[in-house]
Amino acid sequence: MSGVADNVDFMTTTHFVLVPGNWLGAWAWDRVAAPLRAGGHQVTAVTLPGLAPDAAERGSVTLTDHLDALSDIVLSAGPETLLVAHSGAGKNVSGVLDRHPESVRRVIYVDSGPASAGLADDLPPELAELPLPSWEEFAAQGSSVEGLTADDREEFAARAVPHPAGPLREPIALHHDEARRAVPTSIVACSIASALVDDLAHQGHPMFAEVARLSDLTYLDLPTGHWPMWSRPVDLADALMRSVTSGATV
Repeated sequence: MSGVADNVDFMTTTHFVLVPGNWLGAWAWDRVAAPLRAGGHQVTAVTLPGLAPDAAERGSVTLTDHLDALSDIVLSAGPETLLVAHSGAGKNVSGVLDRHPESVRRVIYVDSGPASAGLADDLPPELAELPLPSWEEFAAQGSSVEGLTADDREEFAARAVPHPAGPLREPIALHHDEARRAVPTSIVACSIASALVDDLAHQGHPMFAEVARLSDLTYLDLPTGHWPMWSRPVDLADALMRSVTSGATV
């Protein structure tokens, strides 16, 4: 299986590879990609296997399919790749960093973070795909919808697709801790402020423990809900561009 890379042109130097969170495809980055390109950067927005609207047999998609597809895109983009993960894409991006740390100039987590070895969702083995939750369910899970308009929510619900269960259920195997953790990293903190992320990381909270192990980390705060690509797209693009030479801290 292969992923879909929208608007690919690998000729320029600085190349943002944008990986959306669960249920989303490349389209989720449209409002961010435009200002990035206007700023002179190359952009590849990714639709991982099983996340295209016409994808068939989502139940057969595996974590390896996702990692293989994203690895191919990163290796094609070249060593100046700025690899951006939103939300649940942190798992896929961590897997690619573990495979190819030398191929990523900087990794940027947007309301997300690096995965620890063994990370897996507790899903029933018979579940083939995970339906999009309701807005009430998102809120109960702690995913803030702050900043999303009624039109945003309508587009989200209309264009999102069920997420393949396999990549979520399968535990991620990570082998090259030192090299992966040494890749320069930025965290764009949105629904949880960077100071709290940093505190939780150093307290050993399981969701943030891997953050404390990164050897080159900067934070950029962008207060908004969990989907800043819609609630504050221009500001998110600016934060991504500033991360290219990031000296920002908490």
